[in-house]
Amino acid sequence: MGLLVAVAVIAVLMLETGTLWSTLLRREREAQLLAQGEEIRRAIGRYYEAGGLYPKSLDDLLLDRRQPTVRRYLRRAYQDPLQVGAEWGIIAGPGETVMGLYSQAPGQPLKQGNFRQGQESFSGQGSYQGWQFLYRPGQSNPPKGT
Repeated sequence: MGLLVAVAVIAVLMLETGTLWSTLLRREREAQLLAQGEEIRRAIGRYYEAGGLYPKSLDDLLLDRRQPTVRRYLRRAYQDPLQVGAEWGIIAGPGETVMGLYSQAPGQPLKQGNFRQGQESFSGQGSYQGWQFLYRPGQSNPPKGT
């Protein structure tokens, strides 16, 4: 009888540990989404400020050939950290351009408040699609790290 109780207790502890681990991984991926999304938003802003046009695709942020010297606004293409192998949701700009992006991951974000400057609209969103990393002309483009 004692052995059955011990096995049941161990099973409950393992279940709790799995739940905590899953929550920790999800929080980590959300933090990654916020960091990468903001970096891409800033890159779209720098691209726009350099030529007055939005990029036609996210690949234009990796290699901008509009100038005599090649410019790179991102070092590498990021994938959506919440859905491995999935594409970003694109916020279309004028003339089939990209003014922003969002995650197409299902579910409600764990983080519901205490966002950085410029991300205040993310508070209370019911889905990740509400976390839109959008650049608008005239919007401040904070330096990396703020």
